Amino acid sequence: MIRALDDTMGVKTTKDFHKERVRQGSKVSIINLGCARNLVDAQTILGRLQRHGHRIAGLDTSDVAIVNTCAFIDEAKKESIDTILDLIELKKKGKLKKIIVAGCLAQRYGKELAREFEEVDAFMGVQKLDREWIPESVSLTPRHLAYVKICESCYNRCSFCIIPAIKGKFVSRTMESIVREVEQIDSQGVKEINIIGQDITAYGMDIYRGKALAGLLRKVAAAAKNIQWIRLLYTFPAHVTDDLIETIAGEDKICKYIDIPLQHISDKLLLSMNRSITAQETRDLIRKIRVRIPGVYVRTTFIVGLPGETQDDFEELMQFIREARFERVGAFVYSREEGTPAYDMPGQVPEEIKKRRLDALMALQREISKSLQKRFIGRTLPVLIEEKESGTADVYGGRTPFDAPEVDGGVYVHSQRPLKPGEMVPATIQDAYEYDLVGKAL
Repeated sequence: MIRALDDTMGVKTTKDFHKERVRQGSKVSIINLGCARNLVDAQTILGRLQRHGHRIAGLDTSDVAIVNTCAFIDEAKKESIDTILDLIELKKKGKLKKIIVAGCLAQRYGKELAREFEEVDAFMGVQKLDREWIPESVSLTPRHLAYVKICESCYNRCSFCIIPAIKGKFVSRTMESIVREVEQIDSQGVKEINIIGQDITAYGMDIYRGKALAGLLRKVAAAAKNIQWIRLLYTFPAHVTDDLIETIAGEDKICKYIDIPLQHISDKLLLSMNRSITAQETRDLIRKIRVRIPGVYVRTTFIVGLPGETQDDFEELMQFIREARFERVGAFVYSREEGTPAYDMPGQVPEEIKKRRLDALMALQREISKSLQKRFIGRTLPVLIEEKESGTADVYGGRTPFDAPEVDGGVYVHSQRPLKPGEMVPATIQDAYEYDLVGKAL
């Protein structure tokens, strides 16, 4: 998967890094920023380093630190820059020998970063996905959890998004390589896999000349002998097929949970964003998903303050959220990204208005979420235990099939017997908050 890594580890690279190879056996650490897709890249970087004889260590004992950066929006870029500055301070104090900056920020601004941060020894861009790739990785997730990346970049080119410009052409892995990876993971006792990509619903459109996600999922479910949950993350609404909906409904191991970023509901804005779907088609799709997948939990994402978004457009979005009553909602303010069509669009919304709209949207969703969560009280749900809550004698943190790792809430489980991370237990729900539940293990 990673072709640039060999260059970084001792051939010709940025600045003077090529003059001194990183000695075999050096201690290397990685700081991963951004989404789960970046996490897969970080795991693969560590796996390749380990295979080349390097030792994986914590930051406090490392010779070399790698930061895998994100550059999706302004907040992500700021976090990446701040992390680089922190590593430079460690290097100045003699606590690090070398710094490598990898990922989206390096891909997008490599030349500018090289001029600005002379203390950084090398810049690597994003990692290219090989169709036949099977990872040789070091896990950065709990032993019961894994992410399986099936494609890279995005088939759609939304006017506000820089990802295709950074990641390049959309690429799908072959079904055979993905199934082999799932079989490998299944043999390791993993309980949950998350199928990820910028747009997994476009899977196969490049190599199979059609939307092949449903067929892939049936193969994955058949290969998952021990895996209990298969979760789908990041589905593009315009690419969701009837076959995919029926597959989610019919395969017991696929969580009845769909992450489908809608971004907005105004026809005017959907058109300007190049989302390839109308407001009515969006409503019809959500209705179809709910009818055909009984009990499904829908997670979505919205952007506020897009160029040209009027108060009427925002009120239309708020009314849609009231009507649809999504179980999970994330939202962020529009970030004006150089190199995207939306950057030069008229009607740029002032930052203070964006912030007010974001606060209003999330306040509305908190009320909806609190109401929906109460439906669970008295029900018994399967809970995947993640950890023991610190400072407690009998409380454990876990997730239901309706909670994706990192982004959703979870369940505080009271148990009279000790529980282990990765254990699946039935729990009766006794209380509900805006995003979390409280239950008792049976």
